[in-house]
Amino acid sequence: MEIVYTPWRLPYVQAKPTDGCVFCAAQKAPPSFENLVVYSDENLLIMLNRFPYTNGHMLVVPRPHVSSLTGLEESHRCASVRALTLCEVLLRDLFRAHGVNVGLNLGQAAGAGIIDHLHWHILPRWIGDTNFCTVVSELRVIPEDLKATYDRLAGGFAGKTI
Repeated sequence: MEIVYTPWRLPYVQAKPTDGCVFCAAQKAPPSFENLVVYSDENLLIMLNRFPYTNGHMLVVPRPHVSSLTGLEESHRCASVRALTLCEVLLRDLFRAHGVNVGLNLGQAAGAGIIDHLHWHILPRWIGDTNFCTVVSELRVIPEDLKATYDRLAGGFAGKTI
């Protein structure tokens, strides 16, 4: 049996379940490593995925607590696409990504883990990366500590507006 140590997950495993929406809770404080928010404005926030598929895995979260694109005002939809564009630029620049995955899962049947507050996933990909490990070996390889990723992206968003 192969053992993979992930000591950074212990606080999550031991944490008590939170009441309410994690995205709404993250909006209540300024960006910080504690809430994983790297960017925030009046329309949306951009935060790291606490359990990323790879380093640089971000979430673009419109502020309104809605579960569908039809629930968003046009201004929030437009701001979200502008945010995804900036995220792509930063992933290519800061992480030297060869490509980028962008995903939006609407509803539990579509694979949404948080079904009541829509959010986009955006993550870097590289030619020859270890993407296959999750499928073949039930193993995910994440070479950078979440705090280092946070610091890198927070610096990239500094001074930017969407």
